[in-house]
Amino acid sequence: MADKEKFLGEFEQMTMLALMQLDAQAYGAKIRQLLQTEINRTVAIGAIYSTLERLEKKGMVSSHLGEATAERGGRAKRFFTVTSQGKIALMRAKSAMDRLWQDIALCHNEKLNIIGEF
Repeated sequence: MADKEKFLGEFEQMTMLALMQLDAQAYGAKIRQLLQTEINRTVAIGAIYSTLERLEKKGMVSSHLGEATAERGGRAKRFFTVTSQGKIALMRAKSAMDRLWQDIALCHNEKLNIIGEF
């Protein structure tokens, strides 16, 4: 890995994976709803947009404006997609985590020193 390449943070990864799950319907409110539903994580809409802006500056995601709609008071939704660079970064992050988790057996809680369920 080159020095300038950086790992994605946990929330950046979750946000990018949500974009990929939502495909053409990836915009702020839908991303927030998916994160709440799928991983039981309530996130402020501002946190989602600041993460998306940061990822867009890094070249990991791109965005475009949809059509203005009456239901939104004439405002357009901004839709997001993961770029090729973003997909590579996600694969690199997953590969790194897979290697680190490789010898960890979750069924043997003594390795993680867990009491009860999590």
